[in-house]
Amino acid sequence: MRKVGIMGGTFNPIHFVHLLLAEAAYEQYHLDEIVFLPSKRPAYKPLSELVEEEHRFHMIELAISDNSHFSVSDMEFHREGNTYTADTLLELSKKFPDTEFYFIIGGDSLFGLEKWSRPEIVMEKAHIVAAQRDDKDNERLVKKMMELNEKYKAKIDLLRVPMMEVSSRMLRERVKEGQSIRYFLPETVRSYIIQHGFYL
Repeated sequence: MRKVGIMGGTFNPIHFVHLLLAEAAYEQYHLDEIVFLPSKRPAYKPLSELVEEEHRFHMIELAISDNSHFSVSDMEFHREGNTYTADTLLELSKKFPDTEFYFIIGGDSLFGLEKWSRPEIVMEKAHIVAAQRDDKDNERLVKKMMELNEKYKAKIDLLRVPMMEVSSRMLRERVKEGQSIRYFLPETVRSYIIQHGFYL
């Protein structure tokens, strides 16, 4: 069985924490590859600040170009309506039956996982890897992980990674306020954002 990590999200824009999570999961779980899967239209986020998918896709390409075990897929762009992880994992597991998928999420997302569309399918079709954001929430995170593993017969484990406090929302706000985003994300991505006037 191949072991493939999935990094989902809007990547609006992609930044160093996304890349750090992906690299940590690749190493810790001995994965063969990490695939970045940008969402077309997530059900849980407003579309007002969402840059068009072709630009978000290209920013990911720029960010991962120097890493041979990272790739990006536009499969969610071809689906009509809202984008749901359950649909993506069903499609992937059908297309690649010889692959075990590791879905990488931030630890905070674990607490809302049961509110996702068909969470039982998400937990059936993928090994969930939840990143620890900081030590103070570790006990609470472990408790939630064990609860979900028992309730859904899920495979959820923690991803141990030094975390930086960076978010795409924070970067969009910094651009809007005329503040620097240098060193928060790859220089190629920063240049692309400035060149196209995104998030102003």
